[in-house]
Amino acid sequence: MQLLNNCLKNNHLSNLSNFINALFKQNCLLCASQLHSSLANNHALCEACLKDLPWHPKTSCPQCGLASDGNICGSCISSPPDFDATYSVFLYAYPVDAMMQRYKYGSMLNLGHTFGQLLNEKTKLGSVDLIIPMPMHPARIKERGFNQAHEITKVLTKNHTEKLDFKSKLDHKSVIRQKLTPPQASLPLKERVKNIKGAFAVNGDLTGKRIAIVDDVMTTGASLNELAKMLKKAGATHVECWVIARALPHK
Repeated sequence: MQLLNNCLKNNHLSNLSNFINALFKQNCLLCASQLHSSLANNHALCEACLKDLPWHPKTSCPQCGLASDGNICGSCISSPPDFDATYSVFLYAYPVDAMMQRYKYGSMLNLGHTFGQLLNEKTKLGSVDLIIPMPMHPARIKERGFNQAHEITKVLTKNHTEKLDFKSKLDHKSVIRQKLTPPQASLPLKERVKNIKGAFAVNGDLTGKRIAIVDDVMTTGASLNELAKMLKKAGATHVECWVIARALPHK
């Protein structure tokens, strides 16, 4: 864990050229230790760093991804969300939260490749018809320079383990972010549902489609739920949330 702390404090591999050099040398993205070639070609993390990461537990609610005995939780039974399932790689805890901040705001775009590879190992791509990255408003993309969910989705569909044509399933046109809203993370939890209402517009008929929404972090699930609601209004029969990290509720 100390190696992870040093890496994140020093912003190790903070640009693409450094990443490429490290990859050719087969170094772990986090601690810079030497990798076996199989790991270097996959997610570029060593076994020790992978073991230290806060993996999402199998004993969680299959619908919302929060803690349960593996069955649908009481909250989802009493107030069902519009999405049908949640698949998360990690809990949103250290050091994944720091990695995500580096990825989104610290120019560590190479982490999108790592996240995409790990999400690929978590999900069953053949179970859906379309894979939609969480859309961003054009003004927000211009400000940040990229859509983090889209970059993860591109890796996911390009490096799938199943022998299917998933490039044709990557759909970044059916949904647009039509409303520029304050970032969800900047708002109190209770205001996020109101903030995201009406933010998305769906173009086209999605009748009978099974859809996966890809996003980086699921906190309250307000954005994913709003998008799932709109997809189902357009005819989708099943919507899953595929996320890198699931945040635990604040106590």
